[in-house]
Amino acid sequence: MSSHDRWLAFIVLLSAFCVWVATPPEFKGVQTEACAALEGAEPGNLKCTENLEIDTNGDGVNEFVLNITQSLGLDLVGGLRVLLQADISAENFTPEDLNETANNVSRRVNALGLSEATVQVQGRDRILVELPGVRDPAQAIATIQQTALLEFVDFGGLSNQVRSFVGAEIVTSEQVDLRKDAVLAEGEEDPLANRRAHPVNGLPFRTVMTGAGLQAASAVLAPPQGTGGPEWMINFEIKEEFQDIFGSFTRDRIGEPMAIVLDGEVLSAPVIQAQLSTGGVITGQFTEDEANTLALQLRSGALPIPLRIESTQEVGATLGQESVRLSVQAGVVGVIVVLAFMLIYYRLPGLAADLALVVFIFLNIAVFKLLPVTLTLPAITGFLISIGTAVDGNILIFERIKEELRAGLPLEAALKAGFDRAWTSIRDSNLSTIIICGILFMFGQTPGASIVAGFAVTLAIGLVLNLFTAVIVTRTFLYILVGLFRGAVANNRAILGA
Repeated sequence: MSSHDRWLAFIVLLSAFCVWVATPPEFKGVQTEACAALEGAEPGNLKCTENLEIDTNGDGVNEFVLNITQSLGLDLVGGLRVLLQADISAENFTPEDLNETANNVSRRVNALGLSEATVQVQGRDRILVELPGVRDPAQAIATIQQTALLEFVDFGGLSNQVRSFVGAEIVTSEQVDLRKDAVLAEGEEDPLANRRAHPVNGLPFRTVMTGAGLQAASAVLAPPQGTGGPEWMINFEIKEEFQDIFGSFTRDRIGEPMAIVLDGEVLSAPVIQAQLSTGGVITGQFTEDEANTLALQLRSGALPIPLRIESTQEVGATLGQESVRLSVQAGVVGVIVVLAFMLIYYRLPGLAADLALVVFIFLNIAVFKLLPVTLTLPAITGFLISIGTAVDGNILIFERIKEELRAGLPLEAALKAGFDRAWTSIRDSNLSTIIICGILFMFGQTPGASIVAGFAVTLAIGLVLNLFTAVIVTRTFLYILVGLFRGAVANNRAILGA
C-alpha cells in the first residue's frame, strides 16, 4: 500500500467521525433534554447535546464517554447579561483578587450546565456574566450570588471508612442550619435527602468550621522526606477569630480524619497530625494539578471580593430562528458556488480541491462542537472567511502545477514541485493571519469587545486546519484521482486545467 493509500484511509476514517459529530442529533434519532430546553425551538435547531459512549471491554460498562455540545452565543439564542460590581473600594483589593473572584463566579454559573457561559473582568472593579439560553433569570442571579459552602467536618471514628466517603455527598450540621427556614415548593425534593449521614448515629456530620474561617490556601511542593521524592501539599491559614475553635478541635482529634467538604461533596479527608491553630498543611499524595485545584477550591469557599448586582438585562436573540436559517442557506449557496467554480476552472484538480473543502468544513464543525466553541454571528463570519482561505491555498498549488507543466516537467515532477513550492507561501500567509487572530483575541478580552474574540478563534481554527487540508488532503485526493485517470490525463493535459 502506497503512502497516498494510507493517507486516504486515514482521511476517510477522520471524515466519517467528523460527519458523525457535525450531524445534528435529530438526523440520528437522538433527542436530548438540551434540545428541548429552549422554548419554541425544534430539537437540534439551537443547542443539542449528545454522548458517544463506547464499551471497550464488552462488559456492559462504558469506559469512554464523549460529551458533544454545540454552544451558541447571546446573539443567536438570547439569554441573560449580569453586571457585578465590587462592593468595596477598588483600592482595597488587587487585580489578582478580582480575577480570582471571577473564577469563583465562573464555577458557580457552571452549575447551570452552561458550557458557553462567559465571565469577564471589566475595568478595575466589575465582572460581566453572560448566560446564553437562560430562561429563568431569578435562578441564574441566585446562582451567581451564591457562595460555595466550604466546611471542615469532624470525621472522628471513621478511620476505616474514610475512602468510601471521598467524592460522596454528605449532610452536615451547617447545611441543616442553612436550610432550617427553607420552604420547599410543591413537588420539590429536599436536596439534603439523598446525602449520606453519619453511619453510626444517622445524624448529620458536625461542621467544625466553614470557609469563612479560612484566610488563605496555596499549593506548595514539599521537600523530599527520607527516600521518598518531593510531594505536593496545600498550606492553609486560619483567621484569628477562628483559631481557638480550630486549634482546640485539632488538638483533641490528633490521629483522626477530618473531612474537607465543598458544597456537600467530600474533597479530601486527611488525618490530623498535630494541633492546628493558625493553619496547617493538607497532604494526600496529590499531583500538581490536584493540589492547585484543591487550593483553589479552598480559597473559593468565600468570594475574595464582595459583589453586588449592578444591573441585569434579558437579551433577545438578535437574529432569531428564521434569520439563522437564512444565514445557513446563504452560506450553503456560497459554498456551492465556490465548489462549482473550482470544478469548472481547474477540472480534475478542482475535484480534488472540492473533496478537500468538504472535509475541511466538516472538520471545522466537529472541532467547534468538541472544544466546544461558542458560535456567535462574528464567529460564524470567521469560519466562512476561513473557507475562502482554504480555497486560496488550493489555487496557489494548482497554479504552480500549471506553471511546472508549461515549463515541460513530467506530470509526477510537476505535481511534486507544485505542492512543495506552494507550501511556503501557504504556510507564511496562514501564520501571518494567525498572528493577527492572536492580537484580535487579546483585544477581545477587553471590556465591550468580547465578540471580536469569537471571530478570531474560529478564523484561527480554520487557518490551522487549512494547513492540513490544503496540502495533505488535497495532495492525497489529487494523486489518487490522477492515478485513476492516468491515461486520460497523459493524452489531454486540459483535464488538469493546464
